[in-house]
Amino acid sequence: MDMKLEVVVLPVSDVDRAKAFYVDRLGFRLDADFAVNDGYRVIQVTPPGSECSIIFGAGVSDSAPGTLRGLHLVVTDIEKAVAELAERGVAVDGPFRDSTGVFHHAGTTDRVAGTHPERRSYGSFAAFDDPDGNSWFLQEITQRAPGR
Repeated sequence: MDMKLEVVVLPVSDVDRAKAFYVDRLGFRLDADFAVNDGYRVIQVTPPGSECSIIFGAGVSDSAPGTLRGLHLVVTDIEKAVAELAERGVAVDGPFRDSTGVFHHAGTTDRVAGTHPERRSYGSFAAFDDPDGNSWFLQEITQRAPGR
């Protein structure tokens, strides 16, 4: 049986501010904006090239705004992606790599400035937060691991 991750629900405090950030700043596609009634609004956006969408709004999550950590957006050129986000006014930390070369630690522990020395797939990262503090990573992947 196939199982595909298709939606992640993101806790936000200000729906219109989040919509402006994800659509106007990040360039995510706006798929839906349903204002059902007072207190219930569903917005769905999708990152360019992604099969997984993000839903946020009013009445769609009981998690505190800014508590989602570690979402990853995969890019093929980390330096270009960082530059494009910076041009769009997004504060981005990176590129960086982890001192272990395996993944990246939580927070900023063991971060080393710059891309992986050989630009090895899965080895270079950048990070940014949305206006509520939900944290995102960019991860450079140019060649998929076997089975992916």
